[in-house]
Amino acid sequence: PTPAATTPDGPIPATGAGDGGGSDAGGDLARAVAVSAQDGAVLARRVAADGMVLVRNEGELPWPAPGPRSVAVIGHNALQFRSQGGGSATVTPPYVVSPLDGLRAALPDAEITWTLGAVTQEGLAPLPIARLTDPVSGEPGVRARFLDSGDRELLSENRRSSDLARLGGSRPAGTASVELTTRYQVREPGTARLGVAGAGLATLAVDGVRVLERELVHEGEDFGGGLVSPPHASATVRLPAGEVVLTARLDGVPQGNGLTLTLGEDLAPDIGEAGASGTAAIEAAVAAARRAEVAVIVVGTSPEIEREAADRATLALPGAQDRLVRAVAAANPRTVVVVNAGAPVLMPWRNEVAAVLLGWFGGQEFGGALADVLLGTAEPGGRLPTTWPGEEADVPVLQTAPVDGVVAYDEGVHVGYRAWLRAGAEPAYPFGHGLGYTTWELSDLAAGPGQVSLTVRNTGERAGKHVVQVYLSREPSAVDRPVRWLAGFAVVRAGGGQAERVTIPLARRAFQHWDGGWRTEPGEFTVHAGSSVADLPLATRISAP
Repeated sequence: PTPAATTPDGPIPATGAGDGGGSDAGGDLARAVAVSAQDGAVLARRVAADGMVLVRNEGELPWPAPGPRSVAVIGHNALQFRSQGGGSATVTPPYVVSPLDGLRAALPDAEITWTLGAVTQEGLAPLPIARLTDPVSGEPGVRARFLDSGDRELLSENRRSSDLARLGGSRPAGTASVELTTRYQVREPGTARLGVAGAGLATLAVDGVRVLERELVHEGEDFGGGLVSPPHASATVRLPAGEVVLTARLDGVPQGNGLTLTLGEDLAPDIGEAGASGTAAIEAAVAAARRAEVAVIVVGTSPEIEREAADRATLALPGAQDRLVRAVAAANPRTVVVVNAGAPVLMPWRNEVAAVLLGWFGGQEFGGALADVLLGTAEPGGRLPTTWPGEEADVPVLQTAPVDGVVAYDEGVHVGYRAWLRAGAEPAYPFGHGLGYTTWELSDLAAGPGQVSLTVRNTGERAGKHVVQVYLSREPSAVDRPVRWLAGFAVVRAGGGQAERVTIPLARRAFQHWDGGWRTEPGEFTVHAGSSVADLPLATRISAP
């Protein structure tokens, strides 16, 4: 089992963002919730690792013990990552472990640096819970106050996040203003770009001194966008080391369905894809990568481009992330790219890096799980549930925009990987693909009534996990069928050199098609077994049940 998240000095403290782009794994983070079996964090960490998908590995992973002596951690999402998809499904975790903090905790003796490289998220990121204290209760978090037009308090409550969202009747009737106040721990003196997001007259005060005042207006009719990506304003402020009181306030809040207020940090508001500042950020990342033994770049999407209530305009990563990866990979051949996204993105640099690991939205223990996978404490156990294209033009989607207000769904059963098979297009990574840390051999496929069996041998030296996948095909057929379709799978765990005989049941429904009811076309089907929809070395015939 994956060990508890500890270092020689004790449990891993956890945090999200740091001050001015910094982060740490100790000291003033002692108030953060430590990893423990009692609160389910060990399970969260194990599940995150088991769901990661390693799609490319040129012998880089896992890192041999005791790990690299120096690591250049690069990327916006390495510090302010996406733990979940957001929108209606958003929950507030008690803490989060960023990729940067996870690596620092797992490699306490290594030199680990962080550079931004490129901006992923436009707007504000909430402040890290580990540095926030409710000034009223003394609990972690902020004090949220809802006020009427006469500034009378309607509700006061503790919140474990500096990001507040309320729908419809979930806010007190008559709310005209909302306020978030917290005692913010500043690790080192310096400047930070702090701001407010929401709709209304926004103000921000530091120790009672107003540093920002701006009227924020949400444009457009996209209700979801107004909540997920509200307008924002920020200001550069100088903060002393120690504790400061931050107060964000919105006056004249809209009386419609939604209310949102974020007190957050804008990591680099002036860095774009082009321009001197963007180039300087990439150059700083390249310099850090050259000095380090290994470079880890965490790329990803943002709530602006990957969320509910909106379609994605492109599958490309936002900002200058592609340019960043290529520049860093050219500077350090031991570059590992971690993708923090919930759906396929284009990776034009995929064959230029040593490894590509899909971390998805890894939850509150993402950073610890990532460290486990990179160091080989845990094996990346996931397999692709989607097809990842090499080029956007290759995606076999028939229609994406309405014509005269109508979108025709003409794909029939040819959706997802089935559409790729029908089109004959070759993706970057096919459905079902995923690598582990050992090698496997499949043999002796046999079919019986309603099932197939085969031998799965671990031909490597270390224990590992393999996902055996079984697909059916029928040719010729009187029915409009996919080229082949997933009929079953099994997870096999075996030690080095060990073999397992695996039986996979095939449900009757896997052989059926819809024709006013579920029908079975009589005759034989071909059953294929392998490691993905595109890697099926074994085949035999089987009769429909």
